[in-house]
Amino acid sequence: MTTVDPVVPHTSRSAVLRVQQVIAETADACSLVFDVPEELAERFSYLPGQFLTLRIPSDRTGSVARCYSLASSPHTGEAPKVTVKRTVDGYASNWVCDNVHAGDRIEVLPPSGLFTPKDLNADLLLFAAGSGVTPIMSILKSALIRGTGQVVVIYANRDPESVIFATELAELTAAHPDRLTILPWLESERGGFPDAAALAELAGPYTEYQSFMCGPGPFMDVVHAALAQLSVPRERIHAEVFNSLSGDPFAEHEIVEVTAEEAADAATVEVELDGEVHTMSWPRSRTLVDIMLDKGLDVPYSCQEGECGSCACTVLSGKVEMDHCEILDEQDIANGYILGCQAHPVTDEVKIQF
Repeated sequence: MTTVDPVVPHTSRSAVLRVQQVIAETADACSLVFDVPEELAERFSYLPGQFLTLRIPSDRTGSVARCYSLASSPHTGEAPKVTVKRTVDGYASNWVCDNVHAGDRIEVLPPSGLFTPKDLNADLLLFAAGSGVTPIMSILKSALIRGTGQVVVIYANRDPESVIFATELAELTAAHPDRLTILPWLESERGGFPDAAALAELAGPYTEYQSFMCGPGPFMDVVHAALAQLSVPRERIHAEVFNSLSGDPFAEHEIVEVTAEEAADAATVEVELDGEVHTMSWPRSRTLVDIMLDKGLDVPYSCQEGECGSCACTVLSGKVEMDHCEILDEQDIANGYILGCQAHPVTDEVKIQF
């Protein structure tokens, strides 16, 4: 078993959480339920559909960072729970499923992510495949307990044995028969992977709902195609995208002095963070996350590579450009969202809100 020091946090942003329980969900998926002490409760409060970043030990690199969605709801009183499914040659997922036991301690970054409904009262159409059901489950439970709308879940799996949360979904359906509809797609019974036409037929009665999707890339592509066939407006479509993080979000930030040349060509940025407004000089060669960290601000971030969405924020005025961005889609950007770790100022004055 690969081990690292699991007790001492590697950065002021992270915390070490005790695993309260390990739940075997299926033959190749398990859930980790975390104890969050009272002094960390505010830092680890979260929205339905968000994720945690876990530090996983590695013989080769010391550790790797992986983002796992919360399957629990912040509105039910349950302890935070992430669900991990083994992937072929997936080092981190296999390590978690093979090695983590109740009582173990894991270094974790606070919750992040944009895959969350703005209004839990809205009618929701939720698409999931495999372990993509994890954030969908968080949204589903939250909407049922705090919202008033209808909830429809289209959930694809290989066979009955691979259905994560099968028992919990059945219990929720029985408890909310007037609001919750589950539309399963089992490849073993349907003759294979769903195509766009089949999903469009299932989703047809619900085109006015807010659509959320999470799952493997091919499934997401098919869902996008199905919703396009149904002419669902882009502003009602929300997709969760995860990439394996290649950097180390648990490393402590190193301050790099601003040169005179950088200072001479700097913009001015007003950043609203946790209800407070901070005014700073923003050199055009630096990212927003970099300058905020240099100022000692507790900016949310994980990968600093544009791969996780933890540092997403909104441009209130002014203009920025991003080095690259695989997490935000065209509609997100049109709505003013940017990734702070990839953003550089274009105009001389910018206002940002986290």
